[in-house]
Amino acid sequence: MRMLLVEDNDELAETILDRLRGEGHSVDRESNGEEANDLLRFSSFDLVLLDINLPGRSGYEVLRSMRSRGDATPVIVLTARSEIDDRVVGLDAGADDYMVKPFDFRELSARCRVLARRRAGASSNVFAAGPFRFDRAAKQAHVDGVLLELRAREVQLLEIMLDNLGRMLTKEEVADKLYTFEETPSLNAVEQLVTRLRRKLGGTPLVIKTARGLGYMAYVSDDD
Repeated sequence: MRMLLVEDNDELAETILDRLRGEGHSVDRESNGEEANDLLRFSSFDLVLLDINLPGRSGYEVLRSMRSRGDATPVIVLTARSEIDDRVVGLDAGADDYMVKPFDFRELSARCRVLARRRAGASSNVFAAGPFRFDRAAKQAHVDGVLLELRAREVQLLEIMLDNLGRMLTKEEVADKLYTFEETPSLNAVEQLVTRLRRKLGGTPLVIKTARGLGYMAYVSDDD
């Protein structure tokens, strides 16, 4: 997933970044609420992790601004406030979930997966089609029970394709979901990554089709 972390505590932010990037996610970080709000106006993410007490603009203000302009990106509020009233304010402002600091990073990862499944319309961490299975939690794919050797970036691309089954994605959209602002990938790198993943998925019902001049679309083939 492509995520935005909005957190002004450097130590906590680095720990969260290390954890989520280690799981194969592309995560950008902002420490100022006003700057985060400006970024969210022009850039899209799959998930936002949003602290409440921020310089510039509070997390609640950022969240209300997102929802007022129709931005439905899932948001997990991260805060030291544990009172029920504060949780109600966050949820009423449009948060999808709420975690009180300090929290267990395994739980944070699990809640991110829940929102990813919800956005993709899936009810389970496991996607299955014929002999092919992909486990979001384990970040592993199997064909007939045999583990596919996938690199971290290939796993990331696979998740993007599964989250957008039946939808055409341009190369630019794929690149935006794969890489952070600190990275400078070429569209040729995206093509090569798609080619590698398609080769490894050969013989499975999961197909990644290239539409010249348009982009890529993943779908499940019903061919015998």
